[in-house]
Amino acid sequence: MSLPNCPKCQSEFTYEDGGNYVCPECAHEWPQQVQAELEAVKVFKDASGNILQDGDTVTLIKDLKLKGSSNVIKVGTKVKNIRLIEGDHDIDCKIEGFGAMQLKTEFVRKA
Repeated sequence: MSLPNCPKCQSEFTYEDGGNYVCPECAHEWPQQVQAELEAVKVFKDASGNILQDGDTVTLIKDLKLKGSSNVIKVGTKVKNIRLIEGDHDIDCKIEGFGAMQLKTEFVRKA
């Protein structure tokens, strides 16, 4: 079982102490019950830290190569009406001229 990263400084060196998790780097302590609540509500953020929601329009901040093709989706391409999903890729969308695909939130900025 892996322990969660610190919610304050994102350190991965947390440890358990009784009913709490403790971060040795910033000395932040939080109850294990609170951690379960934090994991239940996932917040999706773009590359700039803006919170994303279903139906938002985003812009690509990096050229993305399509797997199995020589096509590239260029930086600045707008993607409308995104849908947020759980998994490795956080965004499910349709890009005009390319079709349905999934993107990572780290490569987009909210428009």
